[in-house]
Amino acid sequence: MKGIVFLDRDGTLIEDVGYIKDPARVRILPGAVAALRSMAAGGYLLAVVSNQSGLARGKITRAEMEAVNGTFLAGFRKEGVVFDAVEYCPHHPQGAVAEYRRECPCRKPGIAMAEAVLRRLAVPESCPRFVVGDKMTDILFGIRLGAKTVLVGTGYGGPEREEARRGGVAPDVFLPGMPEAAQWILAEGRRS
Repeated sequence: MKGIVFLDRDGTLIEDVGYIKDPARVRILPGAVAALRSMAAGGYLLAVVSNQSGLARGKITRAEMEAVNGTFLAGFRKEGVVFDAVEYCPHHPQGAVAEYRRECPCRKPGIAMAEAVLRRLAVPESCPRFVVGDKMTDILFGIRLGAKTVLVGTGYGGPEREEARRGGVAPDVFLPGMPEAAQWILAEGRRS
C-alpha cells in the first residue's frame, strides 16, 4: 500500500446537481474513472467521504440517498473501480429532520469518517494520506487529518479557490480535476 486517498463525491467524482435524489441524475465526471484506476493500480486505497446534509435538511430521504449511492457505486464498479471504503455523514446542526439534527464529529471538516476508515482498513499511522475535494471543508478536513490536500476546479472548486486565497487556509495544490489530481498524487508517492 502506497497510501490512502480520501475523495469527496459530489463535485469531485460526479456532477454536483444539488441535493441529488434521482439516481438517473448521477453523472461521473470526465476523467474520474481513469484517475481512480491509475491510483488503485499505483497501490493507493480509495475512500469516499461525503457530507450528505440533504437528509438532515429534509431535501432527500434515506431511501433516495441509498438509491443514488447504489447508482454511484455501480457506475464506477461497471468501469472497474471498486472503492475500499465509503462513508457518509447525514447530519447538520440546523437540520429540519430531528433524527439527523446535531453537531457530529463525522461531518467534514470533522475527521471521524476518516478515522473510522483508517481503523477498519488497518491503515498504519505512517501511511501517506491525501484528500481530494471541491470545497474548503474538504481541505480543512485534510489538514486536520494530516493529509496532503488537493482542491479540484470541478464542482465548487473555482469559487472555493477564491475563498482560499482570501481566507489564509489553502490546499497544497489546486488542479483542474481528478486526472490532474491523480497524476500529482502518484508523483508525490514516487518522491516519498
